[in-house]
Amino acid sequence: MSPEVASGWSLLLRGAVILVAIVVVLGGLLWGFQRRIIYLPDDASVPPAGERIEGARDLTLRTADGVELGAWFVPARGDDREIAVLVANGNSGNRASRAPLATALANEGFAVLLFDYRGYGANPGSPSEEGLSRDARAARAALDTELGFPPERTIYFGESIGTGVVAGLATDHPPAGLVLRSPFTDLASAGRHHYPFVPLRLLLWDQYPVADQVRDMSVPTTVIYGDSDTIIPPAESREVAAVAGELFEEVVISGADHNDAQMFNGPEVVSAVARLGDHVR
Repeated sequence: MSPEVASGWSLLLRGAVILVAIVVVLGGLLWGFQRRIIYLPDDASVPPAGERIEGARDLTLRTADGVELGAWFVPARGDDREIAVLVANGNSGNRASRAPLATALANEGFAVLLFDYRGYGANPGSPSEEGLSRDARAARAALDTELGFPPERTIYFGESIGTGVVAGLATDHPPAGLVLRSPFTDLASAGRHHYPFVPLRLLLWDQYPVADQVRDMSVPTTVIYGDSDTIIPPAESREVAAVAGELFEEVVISGADHNDAQMFNGPEVVSAVARLGDHVR
């Protein structure tokens, strides 16, 4: 072997070793700190409901594992549909940032329940897939037993990671309708967009298998996403819509990124919920 060839192989080997080392280090960081990367809670105290939304009131939810969570209940206004919307937030902020959405939905005749997961909005605990599942179940139970809205008179609305929360909830307690805003097929698939060389399916503790859960679900489902989403690839949301067991509507918001205001409480989102409400009413 000539010196030139030997030198070339040496450089290739060195490069491969460096690449493997980078992947191992990145994988180790993701393993140890993954929930700090996945969940970005705003843990600040939230003001009383009435200060942010006229007519709203504060509730305390109690989970099966004994965690107390803050929540806001917003009554319907105008033409009362006698349907509630349970809102499962994404991975950041807290319920105060969803006040405009709740107000818009209430103006459409829906009652709305906003709540914060454990670790969010000054709630105790730390977020995880199992924890968020328990939190959503506590919210559903409060709607049913305290507020008079059983699942068959409730629409579950999940945004981003909240789509995984409500998809899981719907498997055990099927609602009247399901709205998935910016869903992913599962968390590892969404994460590959940002960490393409890391074996996320082996590393992640939390899975959120949205596509598998909605595939055999007999619940009218609306899927909403922006076609310029840089957090959840639009292809992920399209696949969820394609496999949904009972797709009611696929709403694509042109030019919208994941965290644009129009994705949180824009007219296209609110109108899509209203159309689903008309359908299940």
